Amino acid sequence: MKKKIILSVTNDLTSEQRVHKVCMFLLREGFDVVLVGRWRRKSLPLEKRSYKTKRLFLFFEKGPLFYAEYNLRLFFYLLFNPADILVANDLDTLLANYLAAKIKRSELVHDSHEYYTGVPELEGRNFAKKFWKNIERKIFPKLKHIYTVNDSIAALYNNEYGVEASVVRNFPLLIENRNKFPKSKKELNIPEDKKIILYQGSVNVDRGLVEAVEAMQYVNNAVLLVVGDGDILDEVKAKAQKLDLDKKIIFKKRIPFEELWNYTSHADIGISLDKDTNINYHFSLPNKIFDFVHAKVPVLASNLVEIKKIFTTYEIGTMIESHDSKHIAEKINFMLNDSEKIKFWKENCFHAAQELCWQNEEKVLREIYSQLL
Repeated sequence: MKKKIILSVTNDLTSEQRVHKVCMFLLREGFDVVLVGRWRRKSLPLEKRSYKTKRLFLFFEKGPLFYAEYNLRLFFYLLFNPADILVANDLDTLLANYLAAKIKRSELVHDSHEYYTGVPELEGRNFAKKFWKNIERKIFPKLKHIYTVNDSIAALYNNEYGVEASVVRNFPLLIENRNKFPKSKKELNIPEDKKIILYQGSVNVDRGLVEAVEAMQYVNNAVLLVVGDGDILDEVKAKAQKLDLDKKIIFKKRIPFEELWNYTSHADIGISLDKDTNINYHFSLPNKIFDFVHAKVPVLASNLVEIKKIFTTYEIGTMIESHDSKHIAEKINFMLNDSEKIKFWKENCFHAAQELCWQNEEKVLREIYSQLL
């Protein structure tokens, strides 16, 4: 009989690329796979998937009551649904999974997508940060199977708790002969006569998007396309309106990850401008960078530890030295107008994609989950 595995996340499953790839891998490895998340009032319909999905309805959508309700609902779901293995994605699902696994004597695996207690959303919120840190301290030393997104975060966990975390980086699947432009610019309602500067993903604090908006005052013949949603989206839109940049900045709602390639493939450059304001961002390795690489889109990025390793090795674009808006504009103008450099970066993106792909990361996953078969 197939071993049943339940993976859980706190999002609504529509934009969760990493966990989707893990689910597809586990399905091919012969597991019976179920992915559990939450249903939100504004949730998009899910595309049909090869594995089972379950979205839990909650009364609360954010704040402490959301996390309390979700972990309680998740705990009872895991308790009363048979599973050989439970996979907790990020710290905010770990408590429910740990308790259920302990009672049911199921195997427990933890996939840490970030250094959770170092996220900017917890800065200045001492009680919340202490709460999550206490959960981490109590459970992490007891984990036998853990993997995370880069070497720096794995080293942090090893130094704090003595755990050996494997590293599974969140690279895209390498897809040969991929349709370069699934939809035209006209179909996507984006300018056909302008160069595209793309920001995709979460619109959250300290992502550098406010500064990117300000930089558009000094960039001509291009538009900044923002595809995503998040806590500060209204603030970013207000900044664009205040600076009278309505014609230079286009906002698109969050879309399922299956459709995101439509926009990525049309970009002239992609931006990833996280600020070095917290330990999580200091060691971050954003997924969007590799989506750009696989689309042969040169990248403008922050000079952060893990990002710098990639740029030094593969030369897929250039990096900023500060978040001054004029400096960012200068870098954007340089990238958009140096045709020789663009050609060089695109070629490097193509070669980098052959190595920085999910197929290579699956080798690590196979080592982890083969121990549980």
